[in-house]
Amino acid sequence: MARLAQTAGLTDIQQEILSTVRDFVDKEIIPVATELEHRDEYPQQIVDGLKELGLFGLMIPEEYGGLGESLLTYALCVEEIARGWMSVSGIINTHFIVAYMLKQHGTQEQKDHFLPRMAAGDIRGAFSMSEPGLGSDVSAITSKAVKDGEEYVLNGQKMWLTNGGTSNLVAVLVRSDEGHPEGTAPHKSMTTFLVEKEPGFGEVRPGLTIPGKIDKMGYKGVDTTELIMDGLRIPANRVLGGVTGRGFYQMMDGVEVGRVNVAARGCGVAQRAFELGVRYAQQRHTFGKPIAQHQAIQFKLAEMATKVEAAHAMMVNAARKKDSGERNDLEAGMAKYLASEYCKEVVEDAFRIHGGYGFSKEYEIERLYREAPMLLIGEGTAEIQKMIIGRRLLEEYRFQG
Repeated sequence: MARLAQTAGLTDIQQEILSTVRDFVDKEIIPVATELEHRDEYPQQIVDGLKELGLFGLMIPEEYGGLGESLLTYALCVEEIARGWMSVSGIINTHFIVAYMLKQHGTQEQKDHFLPRMAAGDIRGAFSMSEPGLGSDVSAITSKAVKDGEEYVLNGQKMWLTNGGTSNLVAVLVRSDEGHPEGTAPHKSMTTFLVEKEPGFGEVRPGLTIPGKIDKMGYKGVDTTELIMDGLRIPANRVLGGVTGRGFYQMMDGVEVGRVNVAARGCGVAQRAFELGVRYAQQRHTFGKPIAQHQAIQFKLAEMATKVEAAHAMMVNAARKKDSGERNDLEAGMAKYLASEYCKEVVEDAFRIHGGYGFSKEYEIERLYREAPMLLIGEGTAEIQKMIIGRRLLEEYRFQG
């Protein structure tokens, strides 16, 4: 885009990376996205292209073969990719969260073992917190790990696993009572396990089954699955960080940066919706002139563009806050909340501008209209974000009476 969603203060390297990604999106993703999405087909050729660009190692430190870039650089790349097809950004995001958790919390052996191959894209990551009966209530996790000699035995069912079939490394959050007596707070008795598996569906290793893809309204192409553990044996050296009981904090750290990613996805989808809407408004004629010349449409375009700008600014602010080493849960929650809500509204306005044609699968806006709702619930619902925001505001503005 010529003017909207520009980011001040980028280095020459950041600008070069973004230019490369933008060109890739325009040439390799946008022309095929709708067709692949309608077929619910995994975009293998696109993923291979992202691997060649080095994007799977974008934030992995250079010592492990990555590019060592910032969260801001990564978020801006995600924004560009989501502008082309949101599902592709989801493939990258789950991989990135696992790599981030390893970088921040893994033992040296775990970093040495996984990160170089993750940077090369040979290991693709996925992570799993949710279960069929808990939704946003992570403390209600029932999947369990029991110590058995030098191994742990995992049992339980996980849900909404992005990259569940195509990944070969899954970070799984389960309850582990070993070392944590009964009555311990739930969030202090959870552990993250690094589970290696074969890509594909069915029994992908003894005790671990990945059923077929969940059929979704949108967010197609990327595989979303369940994960079933039945006597899954994991060696003790695959406890993330080497110590049990820290899984909740490790996952929340990963989700916090993941929320910046979801905000970036919302920005990208909203940008594309605006592009489609403003272009169609200048092509479609009614009452003898382009509908863009009608004041009602101009007002709608003005509102859409303002929302794109506001969401982008908040996303950039949240990423820069995290890069500075400061706590950013307030900014990340605000960015994720605003960007996802504004994305929904901008997409709907673009859909309305298209009129009846927006309901046709021949037009790209139809796909965006089905994709935007996922951002309202991914990485925490709007209600969860408001809870986080409200609590943090009360911390910051505590009344001393």
